[in-house]
This record gives sequence, structure tokens and C-alpha cells, in this order.
Amino acid sequence: MSERHIFIRYVLRLLVGTLALTGLLLPTASAVAAPGAVAANRGDTAPRIFQGRGFDTCQAPDLATMRAWRASSAYRAVGIYFGGRARACKSQANLTTDWVRQTTGAGWSLLAIYVGSQSPCVDGSNKNPYRIDPAQAASQGGTEGEDAVSSAKALGLDKGSALYLDMEAYDIGDSACAAATLTFLRGWDRQVRAAGYLAGFYSSADSGIKHIETARKAGVTDLPDAVWYARWGVSATLTDEPALSSDAWASHARIHQYTGSVTESYGGKKLTIDRDLIDGPVAVVD
Repeated sequence: MSERHIFIRYVLRLLVGTLALTGLLLPTASAVAAPGAVAANRGDTAPRIFQGRGFDTCQAPDLATMRAWRASSAYRAVGIYFGGRARACKSQANLTTDWVRQTTGAGWSLLAIYVGSQSPCVDGSNKNPYRIDPAQAASQGGTEGEDAVSSAKALGLDKGSALYLDMEAYDIGDSACAAATLTFLRGWDRQVRAAGYLAGFYSSADSGIKHIETARKAGVTDLPDAVWYARWGVSATLTDEPALSSDAWASHARIHQYTGSVTESYGGKKLTIDRDLIDGPVAVVD
């Protein structure tokens, strides 16, 4: 989600700067039964929670890069773009069931990202052909949720995995557009949950995340189990996000993408990435 994803990504935003994690030393991945919303929809499968540092990048890196970064970097989780019609890097030559097995076997946790239809009022929507049809928002969300589950299963991501719907920044002040977007999201969530997966949601803190927080306060149902908010150029935080109340998605259900489009190199392998601080559910691969 940066140089990558869909090309509309933060076209109006400037990278303020690269900020390091200061004093935020978190444990590595652990499989725990998380309380609250994350645990509510799992059936017999406990969610797998990761706490620590991660990154996401448009194209799944090759295995040699993953090995080099595992050995030399502090990152232990990686975002993968596993499906969705608006996914920028569609080919994903490295992203196979074998890649999933080898990376998770080496100790990586995976954040599965689905870039489906975008809001009708998404930033730069005149250039984006992949928009939600307001008249079909609920059914479209359900159909794409079914596709997300099918794509996840094809990669070996088991039930209990968190699947994160990527909804780029949109105009939440446009009430009709915001309503259609929320209807789509809820349809996607219902379908993903019905199949035994967790419904996660990625968006800009000041658009999609603020929108669903308002919906939560209003008692709207079928909202995501976990949130992944983009707020760049600030210190990484899982507790001090202005768009979220302190009790919102507070139990192992938050990811903060705090820096984007930075280039790093470990073991001679260079990537352009976004940086994430994570305390939330990841993919289950057994």
C-alpha cells in the first residue's frame, strides 16, 4: 500500500518523513485466543495474533529476499496482496502455496490483503475503473468476499486467517457515497465471516477508519474484526490514534501503517516498503 496497490494511493499526500519505532519493543508472533471482537467469529479456530514490526510491499518478494530479511531485519510479518480486482501487482509471480509454506515455516507471519472494488468517491476516482456500484453494493461486497475466501484457500490460508479489505481514502463527507461504501464493506465482512475467516479492514485513518468508527458508535453491525489504519509521518502507535476511541478494536485488533514508500536493504536485498506496527490477527497456515 504505497508506491504500489492501486495507483490512486495517497496521490494527494506527501511523505512527511521516516520515523523510527522508539521504545516500542513487542514480542514476536504468538497463537492466542484473543478476547473481544477478534475471538467472536472463529468457531473452533483460535485467531493467530502477531505483535511486532511488519512491512507490506506490492509484489511478494522472492524467497531469497525473505530469507535475507528474516536473518538481518527486525521485521517478522509481511503484507501480501493475494487478490482483488483493483490489486496493482496482479501477476504476483512469487506468491504461491510453496512460498506461503516456506515463509511461514521460516517464522514469518502473513497479513493477507484483498484490494477489491473501491468507494465511488475514492480519491482520484476519475482514474479508477474499479468502483462499487451503489445499486449493488451489498451483493457486490458479498461476491467479492466469496472471491477473497476462494483466493485465500487457494494459497493455503486456512480458516481463522484474517483477510484485510483494502479501501483507499474516500470522501466520507459525501453521505450517499459513504453509505454505499459501508454497505459494500458489511456485505464483504458477512461473507468472509460465514466462511470461517476474520474480516479485517485497511484504510486511511481520516477516511475509512473514521467512517467505521462513527458507524460503530451508532451501533451498526457487521463491522470488521480488526482495523489497519494508515497515518503517515507520525510516531507508530497502537493506542493513540485520533480517529479511534480507546476502546475501539482495542483487543489484539489494530495495525498502524506509520510510514510509506521507504527503501530498505538487508542482506543485499532491497525493497520499497510501508512500515507497520502490529498487534492483530494474521494468516493461519498449518
